[in-house]
Amino acid sequence: MKLVVQRVKNAKVEVDEKTVGSINQGFLVLLGVTHTDTRSKADYLVKKLCNLRVFEDENGKMNLGLKDVEGELLIVSQFTLYADCSQGNRPSFINAAKPDAANELYEYFCEKCKEQNIKVEKGIFGADMKVNLLNDGPVTIILEK
Repeated sequence: MKLVVQRVKNAKVEVDEKTVGSINQGFLVLLGVTHTDTRSKADYLVKKLCNLRVFEDENGKMNLGLKDVEGELLIVSQFTLYADCSQGNRPSFINAAKPDAANELYEYFCEKCKEQNIKVEKGIFGADMKVNLLNDGPVTIILEK
């Protein structure tokens, strides 16, 4: 499982020109699932994400977590995080999990984040989505298990 985490001032995801998820300050999370991913890997990454301390404290140091700033999560599935471009110029997506398995872990991950008492918004799995964000910093971190 791979997460691209962007600290944002706000973000939203649209499908067919309709907003399906939006947040204020928090993290936009692009989530990719591969064949070997499990619920235990998802649990590890939920804990890591929800406790990631990258918001500035009163001294300007990245020392505060999502809960400290009452941050929110916008989680968007993105199988292209497992693109393999090692041969040729057209990516192969053979490393991405099959849609049914990926969707099950994506939904599981989102539910586990909600259990952390954090507002969670989502995209629509498998849809053609348009993501808008105001990156804060910019701060972008990759988490993987």
